[in-house]
Amino acid sequence: MSTKHHELANFIWSVADLLRGDYKQSEYGRVILPLTVLRRLDCVLEPTKDAVLARHAQLKQLGVQNMDPVLRKTAGLSFYNTSEMSFRKLLGDQDHVALNLRAYIGGFSPGAVDVLDKYGFDTQISRLAEAGLLYQVVAKFADIDLHPDVVSNHQMGYVFEELIRRFSEISNETAGEHFTPREVIKLMVNLLLAPDEDDLVTPGIVRKVYDPACGTGGMLTEAQEHIQAHNPHATVEVYGQELNGETYAICRSDMMLKGGDPTKIAFGNSFSQDGHEAERFDYMLANPPFGVEWKKVEAFIKAEHARGHAGRFGAGLPRINDGSLLFLQHMISKMKRPEDGGSRLAIVFNGSPLFTGAAGSGESEIRRWILENDLLEGIVALPDQLFYNTGISTYFWILTNRKESARRRKVVLLDGRDYWTKMRKSLGDKRKMLTDEHIDELTRLYVEALSIADDPEDPQHAKVKVFKTTDFGYQRITVERPLRLRFEVSEETAALLAEARAVLKYAERESLLAAAKSLIGTKSANRADFAMKLVGLGKLPATVEKAVWEAFSVSDPEGEVQTDRKGNPLPDPDLRDNENVPPDEDIYDFLRREVLPHVPEAWIDETKTKIGYDIPFSRYFYVYQPPRALAAIDAEIRMLEAQIQVLLSEVTR
Repeated sequence: MSTKHHELANFIWSVADLLRGDYKQSEYGRVILPLTVLRRLDCVLEPTKDAVLARHAQLKQLGVQNMDPVLRKTAGLSFYNTSEMSFRKLLGDQDHVALNLRAYIGGFSPGAVDVLDKYGFDTQISRLAEAGLLYQVVAKFADIDLHPDVVSNHQMGYVFEELIRRFSEISNETAGEHFTPREVIKLMVNLLLAPDEDDLVTPGIVRKVYDPACGTGGMLTEAQEHIQAHNPHATVEVYGQELNGETYAICRSDMMLKGGDPTKIAFGNSFSQDGHEAERFDYMLANPPFGVEWKKVEAFIKAEHARGHAGRFGAGLPRINDGSLLFLQHMISKMKRPEDGGSRLAIVFNGSPLFTGAAGSGESEIRRWILENDLLEGIVALPDQLFYNTGISTYFWILTNRKESARRRKVVLLDGRDYWTKMRKSLGDKRKMLTDEHIDELTRLYVEALSIADDPEDPQHAKVKVFKTTDFGYQRITVERPLRLRFEVSEETAALLAEARAVLKYAERESLLAAAKSLIGTKSANRADFAMKLVGLGKLPATVEKAVWEAFSVSDPEGEVQTDRKGNPLPDPDLRDNENVPPDEDIYDFLRREVLPHVPEAWIDETKTKIGYDIPFSRYFYVYQPPRALAAIDAEIRMLEAQIQVLLSEVTR
């Protein structure tokens, strides 16, 4: 940002001096941001204001119901205002500023009014009026000239972004909910667009960019600027959706102030109120909230899932307390078909989507679908403590449905966790940042990695690994071992029988327990033989008979193998084990090599075999650190003991 932009932002922010005491620092943005929008709209509409008022009066006299298209055309913009008021006129009636300001806002076209409503600015008008500040604040903004001849749309965008940044940084407790650090956005956009830079300079290109959790719109802005920096004549259409009313208002305001189309920023939940249902996009990027549950829209999402791949969530449903992979599926559904040019997308995740969920779970099935359809291009691990509201490690997932032939069935993993510098002052949980040098280096490494056919052995590529998509898959097999039992009636087993649920409800319980106690000391290694000894218990209901056998059966490695009616061994649930087998290996070869030498009686229950996918990123980049030599540890212990002795001697003098 140039010095001029900083000076203008500083001047606008100086209004905060009036708010001090009546507002907390974290609340300044609630006044400054909407008033900045109002003042800019006021200045932009000034040249056509008289024409709009005259046209409005004419249409009203004619009884025209739908004036909106005509008034937009008269204003030459996507918005207009039919109120006689302006910022200057507001100052002419000091006693009725609140009334006139509300009337002025009510005169805006529906889209602009909606933005101001989402800010909740009417509440601030009342609050400022009660504090005796409304006239002073409005007067301050009336002195700021934001006319397009003085401040271009591009410059206004920079000014507004600077105000958003300041608002976010002093609101540490909520900043991360709607504001992604600018350097993180820059790296994300670089990784998303760098492989396409040759295409971006094509004359007359049109590109659509989408963010389904757009917050204040920072990612959309950065993507738009990146493309237009490579090709000033490119047309970049940005689309977004945001659930939080205030951040939606900020994003839509930003689009209005830059001269863009604010109607392409939708309000509502992207899952249940898809604001761009029929659209498909060239590029998509998002930083959805981590670990946010989707219970509020559970019925809608499950109904959408039931439609299979005709809906957006056909691959699977993650656990209810983390909707991250729902956002990813939603974005994939917005990809253009490969024959129409395809799409690329990037999304920020924490570590959970990499490995949460066993084989057959919703998360695993989503990963399986993504990898088997060859959509995952790469994953980049970022340093921890990069974000305002969390210190955990994060990852960029980059997907595309138009891989070049050499890249098909390959996935790049880039370990960027060591690329950071410490911030001079922490902002919430953000203690680290990426420099321009880090961003350039990580971008270079990623783009170079896309040209690597196989996993590099060169030590200089220690931060880069290339895998086949099938490398992340596995067969989850269930290994069973036979159930071996001996049978006995003892004080302990009789007590177990007495507490069995079926026995507690049995009408002849006392007689049964008395008969069982008379058999204490009875033992047998053979089920049939033991059954003969239980004849004295009499004819029992099926549930009670089952409880008797469960109580008197004792697991014993040397006991008799139990079988079903067909003579097949029954499995022992306590000895059941699971193993992960590579997807291209025969499970019985694995059994013979890894299991049978140790437990010859084991077998695989094929009915329980499942296919799973996970991406254990940290394991792939783990570097073994040998422990220190015992002599060095011993020397350190002796040194510490000597220091303790010195300290104790000083205390006891």
